[in-house]
Amino acid sequence: MDFPLTLIDLAGAVALLLWGVHMVQTGVQRAFGAKLRALLGNALRNRASAFAAGLGVTAVLQSSTATGLMVTGFAAAGLVELVPALAVMLGADVGTTLIVQVLSLDMSFLSPALLLVGVLAFRRGDASRARDIGRVLIGLGLMLLALRQLLNVVTPYEDAPSLRLMLGALATEPVLDLLIGGALAWAAHSSVAIVLLVVSFASKGVLPPEAAFALVLGANIGSTINPVLEGARGDDPAARRVPVGNLAARTVGAVVALVMLPWIAPPLAALASDAGRAVANFHTLFNLALATLLFPVLPFYARLLRRLLPARVDPADPSHPLYLDEAARETPVVALGGAAREALRLADVLEAMLAGLTEGLLHGDRRRIAEAHRLDDVMDRLNAAIRAYLVGLDSEAMSEADHRRTAEILTFATNMEHAGDVVDRNLLVIAGRSLKRGRALSAEQQNDLSRALERVATNLRMAASVFVNGDARAARMLAEEKQTFRNLENAATTTHFDAMRTGGATETSALHLDLLRDIRRVNAHLVAAAAYPVLESHGELLPSRLRRDD
Repeated sequence: MDFPLTLIDLAGAVALLLWGVHMVQTGVQRAFGAKLRALLGNALRNRASAFAAGLGVTAVLQSSTATGLMVTGFAAAGLVELVPALAVMLGADVGTTLIVQVLSLDMSFLSPALLLVGVLAFRRGDASRARDIGRVLIGLGLMLLALRQLLNVVTPYEDAPSLRLMLGALATEPVLDLLIGGALAWAAHSSVAIVLLVVSFASKGVLPPEAAFALVLGANIGSTINPVLEGARGDDPAARRVPVGNLAARTVGAVVALVMLPWIAPPLAALASDAGRAVANFHTLFNLALATLLFPVLPFYARLLRRLLPARVDPADPSHPLYLDEAARETPVVALGGAAREALRLADVLEAMLAGLTEGLLHGDRRRIAEAHRLDDVMDRLNAAIRAYLVGLDSEAMSEADHRRTAEILTFATNMEHAGDVVDRNLLVIAGRSLKRGRALSAEQQNDLSRALERVATNLRMAASVFVNGDARAARMLAEEKQTFRNLENAATTTHFDAMRTGGATETSALHLDLLRDIRRVNAHLVAAAAYPVLESHGELLPSRLRRDD
């Protein structure tokens, strides 16, 4: 057999294995990502439940990286304490060993059936859930097929003197093996794929036990590097505590295990039925031992991480995004949660603008008007950051529900920014101009505007609530507020024109009407931001207000 062609066959089998792992992870995240995230969030109450949740979620997702991104997002947002977050990572690391244990068995005979059922479910399934499950089955079939292909490629060369000489040299350089395993897992974004590759080589006798064990230790380190690199893009060191803590623990554990390999490798190799099984067992024992040793001292370890990575204490820029975690981009269900929280900050900024408008308009506070003007720039930058973040998500890894939520977040953020523009360019300008020219509103006009501003502030809080919980009844109540503000404007218009007919119209009555009209526009954006998407999803929104003759 030609050696260059064999290298191509080997590279193709490895690529097929990586693609199979990717398909399984993507399918599971699309089908069950939201439920798994909710399960993980509910379990983060104590170390024991967090460890169990990390193990279970990783066993389903087949990726400790995806689990790590979820819990890192929780920790960075302050939704979970550091100790349970670290416990989740320990459970996730053990969860990867369960995947390796199962897939290291010779189940290649299942590959055709998995591919057949998976393709039928993917092509014939009407529901998105059926298509996602079909994707998972196709990925499992490809993984088993790739593992069988790896064995077929390696078998003719297992007795080649040159190959045995090279691999025998590797066995004498465990540190080099550790570095190679780490680099491969970092490049592949998956320790599972690399450990399975090592299991395949070891089962055919191509890799000596010590070299295989060292490669596995390196793979355990390499899988933790990418989350640290992703977290390094953030500004707050506290957000990097979980990935850095996981990397540090696994690195120290791997170095200790590497030093003990001469005493560990012979009995493990002798007890296992074959070399491949010995590698899978070593992978499991290493992670179990690390979890057993670290679990009792997690509170002390967390205190050390807090001391080494203190939270940022400099004043936060209000226009700087707080929840758009770059590390969560690979897990859309986590990324969308952060984007939704960031969108709610727009509502908070708009509420502050309305409060400044009220103080400036009704109490003559020019300083509050100037502050409210500056807040519009904050809204513009936050909205731009949210849009850029959502556009950068991988649409292929998103389910239909994820796409719908993306549209809802964009609609909410865009309408909040438009409402802020109305406040900035119309209401605040009119208020500032009237103060500068000394136009004093009557007591009745001030009461009308005060009630209107208080009502629109209440509707703003209702819009934020509807955006979060999607309640159809609250959405209908919010939508009905459009008629209330329409009535206010009509009443003010009638009063103004009646005054014009009798000669009693003043400049302040026109000013009063302009202010009410713009406040109604702000309220219309609030309804469009939150109420309309919910009502449309429940089939309670007509396509047009026009009456049809039929």
